[in-house]
Amino acid sequence: MEDVKEIKFEIVRKLGSLSEGNRSWRKELNLVAWNDREPKLDVREWNEDHSRMGRGVTLTREEGAMLHEYLGSYLQS
Repeated sequence: MEDVKEIKFEIVRKLGSLSEGNRSWRKELNLVAWNDREPKLDVREWNEDHSRMGRGVTLTREEGAMLHEYLGSYLQS
């Protein structure tokens, strides 16, 4: 049996809620520091007290800037 390492996280800044699911979980955009590392942009579902999370995606500042550029082009078309 594998040892499962505990994932440490700190929500450094809450940037916004994108939607709410049927279990009262919210898809959010936050700045999250994972395992004492540099904070990254993070999109994932969280329960109300942020004690449980779903799968998500994390982006560096540079990746966030590229996503911003791509979304701008997409939304203007």
